[in-house]
Amino acid sequence: MRPQDIAILLKLIAIKEDQLGLFYLANSLSISTSEISESLNRSHYAGLLDDRRKVKRQNLMDFLQYGISYVFPQHPGTMVRGIATAHSHPYIKNQLLSNENYVWADINGDTIGLAIEPLYKNQIEAVKQDVVFYKLLALVDVLRVGRNREKTIAIKHLKEIMDEPS
Repeated sequence: MRPQDIAILLKLIAIKEDQLGLFYLANSLSISTSEISESLNRSHYAGLLDDRRKVKRQNLMDFLQYGISYVFPQHPGTMVRGIATAHSHPYIKNQLLSNENYVWADINGDTIGLAIEPLYKNQIEAVKQDVVFYKLLALVDVLRVGRNREKTIAIKHLKEIMDEPS
């Protein structure tokens, strides 16, 4: 697995998997079609996609809940301008009290905070076009940098989204 594999799976959930074309995914994520194809193959091999390329939501949820912080850990960096993520995302900010803001570095961002590396290079441009995808990635960042109580809240929200019919 590579970090962008998680982002691609979350995008499939965000779009409710009805626009599964490789070109659509490539354009919306700013990832090449060959990399999308390779990623889908890796996710299928890992048991996160079925034969019809539908996300196995429970398997993905298990991986996010128990593995993401070990496989793709993140330690916040220096203070930068960027786009709010993790505890600082508007969706979850009022539920998690934090003295720090967390951001993906972006010169055009509206928040100053500790830098968190995105799962892939062009993630910032992709989240500007899809609020559900943005919310999912921010919740995953809570799992990557948060404490147990914060992770519990993020997991609850992720499960609610994963349980929505596709």
